[in-house]
Amino acid sequence: MDLDAYTAAHRSDWERLDELSRTPRLTGEQSDELIMRYQSGATQLSAIKTTAGSTAVGDRLSVVLSRVRLRFTGAAGNALSQLPRFFMLQLPAALYRLRWLTLAVTVATVLIALAFGVWISQDPRVLANLGSESELSSLARDEFVAYYSENPAASFAGRVWTNNAWIAAQCIAFGITGVWVPYVVLQNAQNLGITGAVMFAYDKGDVFFLFIAPHGQLELTCIFVAAAAGLRIFWSWVAPGRRTRLDSIAHEGRSLITVVVGLVIALFVSGIIEGFVTPWPLQEQTEPALGWAIKIGIGTLALAAFLAYMLVVGRRAARHGETGDLDAFGSGATTLTAA
Repeated sequence: MDLDAYTAAHRSDWERLDELSRTPRLTGEQSDELIMRYQSGATQLSAIKTTAGSTAVGDRLSVVLSRVRLRFTGAAGNALSQLPRFFMLQLPAALYRLRWLTLAVTVATVLIALAFGVWISQDPRVLANLGSESELSSLARDEFVAYYSENPAASFAGRVWTNNAWIAAQCIAFGITGVWVPYVVLQNAQNLGITGAVMFAYDKGDVFFLFIAPHGQLELTCIFVAAAAGLRIFWSWVAPGRRTRLDSIAHEGRSLITVVVGLVIALFVSGIIEGFVTPWPLQEQTEPALGWAIKIGIGTLALAAFLAYMLVVGRRAARHGETGDLDAFGSGATTLTAA
């Protein structure tokens, strides 16, 4: 190909294409012309790249074609402009859909923890198998409380935040297997039951609840929500309904992966409470009961704010038809299925 001759033959066409791409408002005829010239220009660009490789002429034509393509497909929206819709509609709607499953996970965790606690408390042999007398006594009388203050508050808060956020993300990401979420729920409930049984065995049951209550209300709720999201994704391919299995998994995955963002934020709040509020030293002039009431009150307010966002804001978003999924354009092509 003689590139100079080819350019001279089509220069007027490319100039017209460039002119149309810069026209603010196109008539119907101009729009049709723009599409036809775009198709021709794309073919010509392909011929140039095939025969001459990368050239200045081809690069200029590629820029013009990109500008034309944007006229019809539109530019991507500003990510910041999507934040209000995400936090006021998509995220709360996704959380709202998980409300009953979250309650089921909560009840299951409580029952399993109680079962372990009662079993260990009623059988001294089981308690003895958990460790020596000195080890268990040290855990109940010193280590359990020291855990919350042995490291600087900021680093401790960051560590528990990243750990809990990672667990929540795993529950959602690996929930599709149907195995990971039950394992995490069982392990979490087992740890609560065993630790509680040891604390009660050494008359430290009040300490157990006092040190868990400030941050644990929101922290455990977030883990329950993550477990519910993982189970929901698992169930989407077990019982896809009228959708195909792939469409069902895609829909639930897009809808519920947004929950990770909300849980990371909520777990950051619980991490701050665990790092700074739970180990907060009580002053000598402060009544212990009043001090713990303030601590637990802070945790309760954090949980109440999360539940209000999940149930009140989420219910309003669901009434507007939101599910947490992307809109029809953003989610891509779908497959028609029988009604």
